[in-house]
Amino acid sequence: MGFLAWIIFGALAGWAANLIIGGRERRGQGCIVSVLVGVVGAALGGLLYRLATGKEKTFEFDFASFGVAVLGAIVLLGVLRLVRGAARR
Repeated sequence: MGFLAWIIFGALAGWAANLIIGGRERRGQGCIVSVLVGVVGAALGGLLYRLATGKEKTFEFDFASFGVAVLGAIVLLGVLRLVRGAARR
C-alpha cells in the first residue's frame, strides 16, 4: 500500500475502533489521533495475527485486513485506557 492509502486505511480503522470502544474521553479525539491509532493499530494487529497464526498478514483494501487493523486499534485503545486510568490514581 502507498503512503496515502495507509493514511486513509488508518483513519478508517481508527474511526471504527473509536466507535466500538466508545467512552466519553474518546469522542473529542481528532482526525490526526484517529489516523495514528489506526496505523499503529494495524501494525499491532498484523503482529498479533502473525503470532496467533504463524502467517504474515499483508494489508490490502479488503475486509480481512480491515478487521485485523480494527482489532489491533481496539487493543491499542484498551491498553491506552488502562495506562491512563493507572496514571490518574
